[in-house]
Amino acid sequence: MELDFKDYYTVLGVASDADEATIKQAYRALARQHHPDVNPDDQAAEERFKAINEAYQALGAPEHRRPASWA
Repeated sequence: MELDFKDYYTVLGVASDADEATIKQAYRALARQHHPDVNPDDQAAEERFKAINEAYQALGAPEHRRPASWA
């Protein structure tokens, strides 16, 4: 069974050593830009929005982020 690796830092467009405020700011800007209500009938925007939400769920809490030394 092969796992797909998703670099959540890249999805949000932040560095791997980004702090919580930077991650939150990037999430909010991207979520607003790709939100399905802003882009009705745009399947690509909806998929991007889902990826952004998944990335924020993984990185939004400090205990879920890996230390920059792991990079």
